[in-house]
Amino acid sequence: MIPLGDDNTDRHTTPLINYMLVAANIIVFIFYQKMGANMEFTMGYAAVPAEILSGKDIVTSSQELKDVVTGQEYILPGLQASPYPVWLTLVTSIFMHGGWAHLGGNMLYLWIFGDNLEHRMGHLRYLTFYLLTGFIASFSYIFATYLFGDDPLVPSLGASGAISGVLGGYISLFPTRRVTVLVFWFITRVPALVVLGLWILLQIVSGIGALGEAVSGGVAYSAHIGGFIAGLVLVRLFAPKPAAARAQGWFN
Repeated sequence: MIPLGDDNTDRHTTPLINYMLVAANIIVFIFYQKMGANMEFTMGYAAVPAEILSGKDIVTSSQELKDVVTGQEYILPGLQASPYPVWLTLVTSIFMHGGWAHLGGNMLYLWIFGDNLEHRMGHLRYLTFYLLTGFIASFSYIFATYLFGDDPLVPSLGASGAISGVLGGYISLFPTRRVTVLVFWFITRVPALVVLGLWILLQIVSGIGALGEAVSGGVAYSAHIGGFIAGLVLVRLFAPKPAAARAQGWFN
């Protein structure tokens, strides 16, 4: 079930922050990560659990690996020098992606569901909400890494956690809003509760199946679940009630 769009008939503001977030993610992936080819940048600016908890930058050696399917050998760069202080990677990591599919899927969900939250919250509240749920998602990954004994040197990257927060906020505020989806080769409209409910169920099931395993590309299901729960909880603090909402501006 792939979402294609939602009902925006009640939105009368331009989602400037949402546009900027989508643009920032695309720019970082293309020009800084070099579409995934600049692994040194990726390994330096991703969030590493051991670095976040110790506050110390960690640099490791590259590894020579072999693809078990093709037999091709390749070099995986080790952890690179990070920005100072290393806690800044909590910000940089949520604007990075592991590949085109990762970027495309994230931006599709952000584009469709983020504008409605920005309209309800106001521009700066929405930006704060987005970053805060992204931070919580990263800490969820860090917590799960240590709880299940995973390698604390495996980095976390991607906007998935912050976008999960957006989805949690959306399903809380607009559970019955109709979303246009592609199901196999059919296009239909279903309530947001169905689309996003199935999405979080998939994250939970996949997360249980991946317990104790490092997730490829540092995209941890624990971050998705943590971000979603954070969005559910925090949205009421950031979104004014419709009856009390004033004309939406940067701060209100």
